[in-house]
Amino acid sequence: MAANLELVRRLVAAEHGLATVATTRPNGTVHASVVNAGVLDDPVTAALTVGLVVRGSARKLSYLRQRRQATVVWRAGWEWVGVEGPVRLAGPNDPLDGFDPQRLPQLLRDVFTGAGGTHDDWAEYDRVMADEGRTAVLVTPARIFGNP
Repeated sequence: MAANLELVRRLVAAEHGLATVATTRPNGTVHASVVNAGVLDDPVTAALTVGLVVRGSARKLSYLRQRRQATVVWRAGWEWVGVEGPVRLAGPNDPLDGFDPQRLPQLLRDVFTGAGGTHDDWAEYDRVMADEGRTAVLVTPARIFGNP
């Protein structure tokens, strides 16, 4: 899977980390939205994982809390790759087993930079993330698919 995650990294770089994340609503329909997502080391296991950050009040966060499964798809031109798997959350209202909550600001930075983001004022970034109750969504790659 590591080789396939390198394809993800290449597409992240090509499209500024823009991806579509899909999860399931309580009625069984698909909820999809555009996010910035990338690859990073899991903060607990150190294995490669897919990460994105969501606002604490986002509808997708409530769906992910209920159905801990997601699919994330990146594309650049006609090339695309998707990663699906179980989700773990780390945020102010979502403690992650084995993770020190004091490390949350650094984890949010790691997810952001894994998705190709940069920032000139990390203290301001940390403040905004805390004010918005931002939560890290970690998708463990159970299946990677795409073309070719």
